[in-house]
Amino acid sequence: MSDELNNVEVRNFEEGDKITGTVTSVEDKQVYVGIPDSKLDGVVPISELSNVHVEKASDVVNVGDTLDLVVTKVEEDVLVLSKRKVDALKAADEIKAKFESGEVFDAVVSDVVKGGLVVDLGVRAFVPASLVEDHFVEDFSDYKGKTLAFKVVEFEPEKNRVILSHRAVAEAEKEEKKKELLATIKEGDVLEGTVERLASFGAFVDLGGVDGLVHISQISYEHIGAPSDVLTEGEKVKVKVIGVDPENERISLSIKETQPGPWDNIAEKAPVGAVLKGKVMRLVSFGAFVEVFPGVEGLVHISQIAHKHIGTPSEVLEEGQEIEVKVLDVNEDEKRLSLSIKALLEEPQEENDYELPEENTGFQMGDLIGDQLKNIKNDDDK
Repeated sequence: MSDELNNVEVRNFEEGDKITGTVTSVEDKQVYVGIPDSKLDGVVPISELSNVHVEKASDVVNVGDTLDLVVTKVEEDVLVLSKRKVDALKAADEIKAKFESGEVFDAVVSDVVKGGLVVDLGVRAFVPASLVEDHFVEDFSDYKGKTLAFKVVEFEPEKNRVILSHRAVAEAEKEEKKKELLATIKEGDVLEGTVERLASFGAFVDLGGVDGLVHISQISYEHIGAPSDVLTEGEKVKVKVIGVDPENERISLSIKETQPGPWDNIAEKAPVGAVLKGKVMRLVSFGAFVEVFPGVEGLVHISQIAHKHIGTPSEVLEEGQEIEVKVLDVNEDEKRLSLSIKALLEEPQEENDYELPEENTGFQMGDLIGDQLKNIKNDDDK
């Protein structure tokens, strides 16, 4: 047996030699590897196991694993080996190909560090915080171990610099989805969306990859001062598509057109003869427009404002004034409501419609006249 061992050819190794070894033992900070045709054991320090930070060697290798390694140092009784350098050499060509082609690929986030994420591609690749998502992320702690789609956006092998972006992938997917939606959405569609952002002039609603604008005039039948009076960001809303401009990627939406109109069943809400409370919204030369329900205005003709003659409605009324009106006529089809203020006012009496009261003297007017006639007759007798 000893003769057979003496006849085995033992290989001498030098720095830079590539070998394949089998893991025989795993410690916290190093791994021992069996090397064929060698009297020396191999050891891989934890710093040479991966291009990213590793807490324990057992996180990346197990006993029995076969590893491709390179000799970094030859000592008297051991070979110091590196898995990291072999991985980097293999990865360089693959990363270069991905960078030049713009390929999208999946990879696992190895670590979260200050300023971004670390990904092990055989070399250490970095994802700056600004390139992780297409929106602001305050805390990246739950990204460790997550699989994301990436593109290589910078590659400088001489500087060991590899920059990845998940944001570029997300934006490209969103743009593609946007084009698909713009091609399918048509005027008249009723959809569900999420209020993405509020502005002074309206609300932007996410329809699932594309935003549409609900102008402030299309939010409610009631007058509102600002979209935030009735909407909140993140709120689910039903909208109707009232315009599509694929060329400029614009979609006009309406919330109020998905709701019952203010004039629906107006004849039941405001029958002829009904007395309603309202608010003077506008004064014009021929009368006053009074809002009696949200979005429903009726006209009080100038002749129905007061019993007396007036030159202009502003002589009696002012905008914003709360008043009571009586319904004279209602036309739901034409959305017309005729109202009257004077029908609720007491009509003043004419000046000649009353007599001065007689003073109670204790005797009748006829008695006085009779006495006067008697006096005249007596004078004639004389």
